[in-house]
Amino acid sequence: MMAKRTATRRTLLSALVGAGAATLVGCDPDRSRVAAVPPDPLLVDLADGLGLLRGAERQVIPHAVATADGRSVYASAPEGADTAFWRIETATGVASARVRLPGRWVPQTVSADGTWVALTTEAVSVTAVSPAGRDVTPVLIADAGGVRQRLRLPGNVVPEAFTHDHGGLFVLEWLPPQAPDRYRVRVVDLVTGVAGPLQTRLKQAIPAGAEEEMRGDGRQAVLAPDRRVLYTLYTHQPDHRHTRDRISGRPGRDVHAFVHTLHLYERWAYCVDLPHPFGEGPADGHVMAIAPDGSRLHVADLTSGTVAEISTDELTVRRTAAVPVASGPAYATADDDRLFLGGAGVVRTVDAAGLRVVAERPVDAPVTGLLLGPESGRLYVGGRDALRWLDPASGAELGRAAVPGLVGLRGPVPSS
Repeated sequence: MMAKRTATRRTLLSALVGAGAATLVGCDPDRSRVAAVPPDPLLVDLADGLGLLRGAERQVIPHAVATADGRSVYASAPEGADTAFWRIETATGVASARVRLPGRWVPQTVSADGTWVALTTEAVSVTAVSPAGRDVTPVLIADAGGVRQRLRLPGNVVPEAFTHDHGGLFVLEWLPPQAPDRYRVRVVDLVTGVAGPLQTRLKQAIPAGAEEEMRGDGRQAVLAPDRRVLYTLYTHQPDHRHTRDRISGRPGRDVHAFVHTLHLYERWAYCVDLPHPFGEGPADGHVMAIAPDGSRLHVADLTSGTVAEISTDELTVRRTAAVPVASGPAYATADDDRLFLGGAGVVRTVDAAGLRVVAERPVDAPVTGLLLGPESGRLYVGGRDALRWLDPASGAELGRAAVPGLVGLRGPVPSS
């Protein structure tokens, strides 16, 4: 069945490429027949927290982090001077027993296998503005059974990800700690509580003073489908020098954006530089999407109208192509054959083989998110307080629903 569906998509894409880009208008069904309830359960971002949509049910979880596969959500809530902490199974909404954590904590990141959570005393993010100044950062490691470890890390750090074996915690260390304006990626040994540098891609130790320090904007993080590698897009990096340039003594190149590649198994990092004009426009005009097999990563800058394809095996930019520009924040999602790009008032389909726009569909509101439903059967488009879903092949609108407070889309909820 899957092979037949893929062949059908490729046949359609070939036909569209041969005919040129098509504008998909006038194909909406009669609004009286459009479904009003999302047919797939979804995780979404709401103004007041993480949202779980299942049919007509809408559950809001103010302080929460989802597992990589979307099967579970870890949540917290104040309970007196302490914190209640529990896990929710997204397919059913069933919650575990609540455990009590000493002090006030909010979930920050969850391990790739979905079992351990790093919590901080305040909400922070590796893709947001710099945190408030501090000299010590409390971090709590917990699972559904309660506290596993309590840390007081020197400096101003933000937890980013766990190593695959739970032996380490990758963090962004902000410098200087009381007035942060730059950051570097380090790994905290969860046995000793000591932070140290990562390895190079060649699995060599980084000499003292050679760790790269980054400025600018962390735009978006994407985990590889096999959960072994975390890709983070950084833009606006003035006078940046990578670790490999510091070690070799090279001055580095005039690069304003790159994809930071963090290997969660082997504890090394490597930056894939993006060519001009990436990084010169607004950070929110940049977006990434990874293919389901993890072999290629697409990065788009819709402000300049440029898309790049990165080989995740070679960690190089294979090619770039021009796409129509779009204003406002950019969003993307991908399947085996197609890359979908959303900007202000438009959703475009890019043929992944040729990196050519083959279809576009105007939408009547700014896009706030894109995601594909199970088996690419529906393309969900987030809007202002509303969600719509399209046929990915024809662009026809299949349904829409009001979702008050909707600000972003996370992903589909797997079946139990």
